[in-house]
Amino acid sequence: MSWGIELWDQNDNLAIHTNRGIDALDKYANFLRDRVAIETEYAGKLRRLVKNYQPKKKEEEDNEFTSMQAFRNLLKEVGDLAGQREVVSESLQLQIIQGVTLLSKTLRDDRKKCLSDGAMLQQNLSTQLSSLERAKRNYEKAYRDSEKAVENYKKADMDLNLSRAEVERYKTIMTSKIQQSDDAKNEYANQLQKTNNLQQQHFSILLPAVLSRLQELDEKRTRGIREFIIGAAEVESSVAPIIARCMEGIVKAGESINEKEDSFKVIERYQSGFTPPTDIPFEDLSKLDPDSLQDHYSNSMSNHLTMRGTMSANKIKKRVGIFNIFGSNKEDFSDLPPNQQRKKLQAKIAELQQKIAQETNARDGLMKMKIVYETNSSLGNPMTVEGQLNESEHKLEKLKIDLKKYQGYFERANQAQVANNSPQANRNQLQNGHRTSRHSNGSADDHHDEGDDQPDDAGSLSSSSASPESGLGTSHTSLPGSGQGSANENAIGEDAYFETEVEPLQPLGTCRALYPFEASSEGSIPMNEGEELQVIEIDQGDGWTRVRRANDSNGWDEGFVPTSYIECTLYA
Repeated sequence: MSWGIELWDQNDNLAIHTNRGIDALDKYANFLRDRVAIETEYAGKLRRLVKNYQPKKKEEEDNEFTSMQAFRNLLKEVGDLAGQREVVSESLQLQIIQGVTLLSKTLRDDRKKCLSDGAMLQQNLSTQLSSLERAKRNYEKAYRDSEKAVENYKKADMDLNLSRAEVERYKTIMTSKIQQSDDAKNEYANQLQKTNNLQQQHFSILLPAVLSRLQELDEKRTRGIREFIIGAAEVESSVAPIIARCMEGIVKAGESINEKEDSFKVIERYQSGFTPPTDIPFEDLSKLDPDSLQDHYSNSMSNHLTMRGTMSANKIKKRVGIFNIFGSNKEDFSDLPPNQQRKKLQAKIAELQQKIAQETNARDGLMKMKIVYETNSSLGNPMTVEGQLNESEHKLEKLKIDLKKYQGYFERANQAQVANNSPQANRNQLQNGHRTSRHSNGSADDHHDEGDDQPDDAGSLSSSSASPESGLGTSHTSLPGSGQGSANENAIGEDAYFETEVEPLQPLGTCRALYPFEASSEGSIPMNEGEELQVIEIDQGDGWTRVRRANDSNGWDEGFVPTSYIECTLYA
């Protein structure tokens, strides 16, 4: 089907149709520009959103929680999504919009040339038709004049009153008019033949060629729109796998959240290391000497105030934020709870080690520079580096001194933690002036101390305990003003030890480890997550439970584990 043959007489309508088609192409280009603007704006807003919700510096401590890590991963994936929207925007701009714009300009230029050629052909045909009309009118006029001249000659020839000369004049006029009529007739015939030839060529060859070019132009426009629509879809499809991976990353980030792990990290962060206070003993003042009554009352009030201060100190201070619960104003962080003190010291040691490494690299670089300057003085004066090298050495020496100092603090903190947080040591309890020793069966024996009025040489709490791993749990504890125990008591301890070795404890139930635990204090044993153990002594209020498990030598491993790390099922 050809426009030149089927639509030979619809030149004006075809001109209107092709113009509307190119306008539609421009409309599609404008649509793509608006879409690119939306994609760019969307990507920019996503990036601003990610930037606005990035964790602040004061929130860096929360990064250890799985929920916060998942949120950071979510922000990263959203940032990647923004990047893919930018890729779509740039690809549409470079590959599609520029192509549409170029095609539209080319089509308009080609259409203009086609219409100009068509108008020229139409003008040539119109000119030829005008020439034919003019030749026809001349022929008609000449024919009428010749007919009139013939009639005048006939009248003159029949008129006897006219002279011969007059008749010859009429004859000459007749002959001239007939000749003019013949010439006009020949001209008319010639113009008619030219017009017919031109008209046939115009409608069969020239005009169809122009209309066919318009048809090709319109088909090229239609084909271009199809290719551009498909290309835009392919641009979108090319980033779809990456977007799908971003979605998978978001899902994976959500699945990585572990509420139990976060709860355990909260314990690790805020655990003070102190044990809950024991029951306050009843003090019978009637049994005390009048002279020591006032001193005893002062000591009791002092201890009571100390305990109150320990429990409520954080409430008295002005709250400056949730992360400043364990703030410190001392160099060795000794005013913090034991666990928090060790964490602060570890962080300080790591910071100093990093600074030492950086300063060492800087010093090595200065030394290399000095060697180069000494080898080739044209590059620089080695004395200019000497001052910087001395300053670097001084900084490095100071950092090493600080590191050694904080390592000493940390070692003392660990020693104090081992001594104070031993599960067996925590089992030593003072109740109303009696010394309590817990045997391997979990029972408590009260031993009255003699010589309560004679203070220790040390004047402070002292204790010596057997390892809980041996299954004993027997300890000797004395307060200021109490004796060191009698030989009878030592004999009782030895009997208890002998009985423990002979008679194994009966299990009170079973327990399952909720978290892994590494034994770091005297009397504790390690365990793995999910491990099943036997409970042989329940928590006595000190946060530790005594358990045992079979070992490779057909024996038993016994020790203490944190009660918060296990889930117990006791026998009825």
